Amino acid sequence: MIHRVLVCLLLAGLAWGQATSKPATAPKTPAKAPAGTAPAGTARPAAAPAGTTSEAKPATPAEIPPDAPVITVPGICENPPADPSKAADCKTVVTRAEFERLLAAVAPNIAPLARRQIATRYATILVMADKAHKMGLDQGPKYEEMMKAIRTQAMAGQYQQAVQEQAGNVSDQDIKDYYDKNVTAYEEADLQRVFVPHNRQVDTSQDKEKPSEAEMKKRQEEGEAAMKTEAEALQKRAAAGEDFVKLQDEAFTFAGLKAKPPQTTMTHIRRTSLAYDQAFVFDLKAGEVSSLITDASGYFMYKMGEKHTLPLADVKDEIHNLLRTQRIQEAMQSIQQSTNPILDDNYFAVPEGGPLAGRAPGAKPQPKPAPDHK
Repeated sequence: MIHRVLVCLLLAGLAWGQATSKPATAPKTPAKAPAGTAPAGTARPAAAPAGTTSEAKPATPAEIPPDAPVITVPGICENPPADPSKAADCKTVVTRAEFERLLAAVAPNIAPLARRQIATRYATILVMADKAHKMGLDQGPKYEEMMKAIRTQAMAGQYQQAVQEQAGNVSDQDIKDYYDKNVTAYEEADLQRVFVPHNRQVDTSQDKEKPSEAEMKKRQEEGEAAMKTEAEALQKRAAAGEDFVKLQDEAFTFAGLKAKPPQTTMTHIRRTSLAYDQAFVFDLKAGEVSSLITDASGYFMYKMGEKHTLPLADVKDEIHNLLRTQRIQEAMQSIQQSTNPILDDNYFAVPEGGPLAGRAPGAKPQPKPAPDHK
């Protein structure tokens, strides 16, 4: 949301500069166009109607000269002519180069298909800015405060962009050093897994009366104990070499579940793909079965298959993006940690019992007056 607001504010600021600072006249005479193309600023042939043929093809954005006008807003110019007959000369023209500089400044990652929407919005802002200028709204303390806020946001945005660009300067040596220090994170293996649910379905279909709450709790506890015993037995059978698909089916049948059991085969799994308390599985040798792993959902057992380490070339881009993200996070965390504003608790008071919104980290609340026991 902050980014969108910043983009809108910058668009407005840049639009105002375009409408007031730059003479809004017809574009300069463009450089000579390449042979076979229309001169910059001249009308291009319209597309042929459906069902007809035409040798002329519309130019792609890359073929349009930098000084060619891509946005023209009639009726908006710095010095409108007094003679109504010359009103057609009053227009604001934005060239391709100017528009792309605008995009680079406020929306560098905008999708090509969204450029038309930005251009339309920009033209609307130009008209609104011109009307505001005629009303004198670009004068006075309110306007100055708005411009100050926009400049501050622009500087903050520039800093964020600079941090991102600097963070992206990851050298090949940085990537190799990270790979060497974290090579185990790039091990890849084929695993087999059996999942045993923690709970067993309680069957009350044969009960003549609805079981009491205490009776249901007792059955659930007995079911949980039975599932644990079953899981331990299945792990021993898995370690002895029994088929994991068969063991998985038995686990769900014993639990009274009618749902289809999960797949037991897991291919191209990375150490980081497993839960933290299950990552030790990658220390197993091929063919070895893990001990029984317990978590809130149930029990797990794994069998190690083929395992290999991905070469650096295969994960180079991944590490580059990881290091870039880490550097951006570190830079922004450093900014946040260095920001420790001192706020007046009397001015920024919150209702009693409400959240301490707006209080600086570590700030102590103002002492409350002692109660009057008179």
